[in-house]
Amino acid sequence: MTSSADWTPGPDANPPGGETVVAVGRSFWRSHLGIARMDHWVKNVFMLPGIALALLFVEVPVGTLLWRSLIGFASLCLCASANYTINEFVDGEFDRFHPVKRTRPAALGLLDARLVALQYVGLVAGGLGLAFVIGRDFAICSVLLLVMGVVYNARPLRTKDRPYLDVLSEALNNPLRFLLGWFIIVDSILPPSSILASYWLGGAFLMAVKRFNELRSIADHEAAGRYRLSFRHYSENSLLLSSFFYALCSSFFLGVFLIKYRIEFLLVFPLFALMFTWYLAIGLRPGSSAQAPERLYTERAFLAYVGVVALCMVVLFFVDIPQMHVLVEPIRVR
Repeated sequence: MTSSADWTPGPDANPPGGETVVAVGRSFWRSHLGIARMDHWVKNVFMLPGIALALLFVEVPVGTLLWRSLIGFASLCLCASANYTINEFVDGEFDRFHPVKRTRPAALGLLDARLVALQYVGLVAGGLGLAFVIGRDFAICSVLLLVMGVVYNARPLRTKDRPYLDVLSEALNNPLRFLLGWFIIVDSILPPSSILASYWLGGAFLMAVKRFNELRSIADHEAAGRYRLSFRHYSENSLLLSSFFYALCSSFFLGVFLIKYRIEFLLVFPLFALMFTWYLAIGLRPGSSAQAPERLYTERAFLAYVGVVALCMVVLFFVDIPQMHVLVEPIRVR
């Protein structure tokens, strides 16, 4: 990797001069800030279900809810950017084998390791500083999120290089995001483990579909293996089958949660099943947004459907349907 002193513009840069220096400097700093991937902050909406579930158990004044949610979201964004920073820097040596990612600053050797380290420390400090404003449990989850970023990206563990473990370890960020949302509202009490398991395996489903779409788009198994070592052990079929397995397991734990806490929620189970199926259909399209979930906003019909599912959950929380208890209770026939 180069330092700021060694960095030089590419062959298309303007001739030397004041304007060139400004442009080079701007590009240099943009390269470093870009690896924080602020455009990926949209993924942090996965903390919202944690907030929503907590509100079913605890009443919180609107003002308190808003400021704690804003601080919590800002903390999560900073911690996530810290993870993205080391992710892109460490992946530079592999991204140069990817047909698109080879143009990233790390792959081109445009990053100064000292500035990357400084950026990482600054993001961690800011994220954890805000986390402690929320509370101890929120801060502990934030630390775990950061630890998983190191485990996933950095040697000697670097779980992203190990088949199946790469998906399962990355997917752990999903229940951690859920817990962060939960701890914005609730202290010292964990949510039901069934919903955490469902969230984790649901995240594994999303990651497996992403891997499938990415492997298919590269279309060269040897090149894919150089870019991501876990691809040496995957095939399109194995990734597709694993995504089906994760979806089934996630659905099972979701069903446990729905039956345990409100039998009426079972009415939305088919809607969740359709949501999994629809997302898989998106992932089967070449170069789809499943490969870059931060672009999922382009799937407007799918997002509208997710909104409908969420609305149905809210309605069913207030609607009692006694007849549904026949699904889980014996029926007297005489």
